[in-house]
Amino acid sequence: MRVFPASIPLDGQTVIVVGQGPMAEPKARLFASSPARLLWFTGETHDPVASDIAQYAKIIRRVPTRRDFRGATLIFLAGGEDRALAKLARWGRSQGALVNIVDSPAASDFQTPAIVDRDGIVVSIASGGAAPVLSVDIRAAIEQILPARIGDIADLARGLRGTVKSVLGKFDDRRAFWERALRGKARDLALSGDKAGARREMLRELNGETSARAGIVHLVGAGPGDPDLLTLKAARLLREADVIVHDRLVSQGVMDLARRDALRIDVGKTKGHHPVPQEQIGEILVREARKGQRVVRIKGGDPFVFGRGGEELDVVRAAGIKAEVTPGITAAVACAASAGIPLTHRDHAQSVTFASGVVKQDGPDADYRALSAPNSTTVFYMGVGAAPDIQAKMIEAGRDPATPVALVENGTLDTERRVFGTLGDLAALVEREAISGPTIMIVGEVAGAALTSARASAGQEQFA
Repeated sequence: MRVFPASIPLDGQTVIVVGQGPMAEPKARLFASSPARLLWFTGETHDPVASDIAQYAKIIRRVPTRRDFRGATLIFLAGGEDRALAKLARWGRSQGALVNIVDSPAASDFQTPAIVDRDGIVVSIASGGAAPVLSVDIRAAIEQILPARIGDIADLARGLRGTVKSVLGKFDDRRAFWERALRGKARDLALSGDKAGARREMLRELNGETSARAGIVHLVGAGPGDPDLLTLKAARLLREADVIVHDRLVSQGVMDLARRDALRIDVGKTKGHHPVPQEQIGEILVREARKGQRVVRIKGGDPFVFGRGGEELDVVRAAGIKAEVTPGITAAVACAASAGIPLTHRDHAQSVTFASGVVKQDGPDADYRALSAPNSTTVFYMGVGAAPDIQAKMIEAGRDPATPVALVENGTLDTERRVFGTLGDLAALVEREAISGPTIMIVGEVAGAALTSARASAGQEQFA
């Protein structure tokens, strides 16, 4: 660890900014809404000061003296000649302050981190001044993950800390209380904006008035595999889950976002091999939720698009357990986008249909006449093993054997492979190219148009 991101309480402290313009203003704005006393020496300028800063800071339109630095905790020197900056820095240090010379990390006592500010929760990202742009990008990613009201929870905890310590004498008891309070109903109330309700719930928890935590099952879509395509809510639910029930199409990158101490139950299936039957999956969800656990049932793609999520939702709700659904980017959309294939196009396809290559045993077959309509795109899930049937039935229903076909294997992952051909050669194409991974099959003129475009720009696609 090259730098240590210490936290400095700002209540009752004095922060001084010296300078003007784009180097000084962001530093002043950092503290504009803090409890610190903010002094901004702008020099002898009459340039207007941003209103959000002016209402908090004391604006002093001159250069500071040594005496002005007395009692300061932090001093930011933004712009000026090196000799003048060095003198101001000596003055500040002589008064016991830490000095930051903007854009001169080696000459500074500290560097300013990129900050995510949620009032009660502050996250700092530091690169030691080496790569501030990278720190800003990381901050943007964290901003998206943290709930807007996460600071309210910290404020509630701060306000009750003394009470909790007086009621619960043992450290382990206090820790167990905070785990229940900050991961349970009180937390949910605070995030919804009900701070008063959250405080009441925390006190009820402290007084032993709450019943055992009710379990919940979240049916969550993991998307096509690339963890960057996971929704923000899905990522949050993974971090909070006590139990994660996952299938084989959930990538390791997605699973890496989960809590390390969460119980993980693999119920993955492969063709002809179902070690955990569907009925047993439902039993697992109900069993774990009845223990008061937060259960995440995570599926590749979207749980309601060929994911049997509807069946699992019915089982959980029939057992009287609360269940919620968080959608994911379904494989057809994600894989087509990754391969540069528009599923609809004004010149080639006015509609798109998602179909399964595998149907329920003894169940009705798909309507291949509808799936074979001209000027349309048909996307098959689980179609590799059924390629001969799909080919024969679409051609029999009237689809031209010359219709372009695209196969996207392991879409959005590093191992993604794209193979192009025609409907009349579909079964042979699958065998010839040894397609074996999870694959989306796209049938329609859009596949041919995408191939032509790709060849023109890169020439890297494979056509069989």
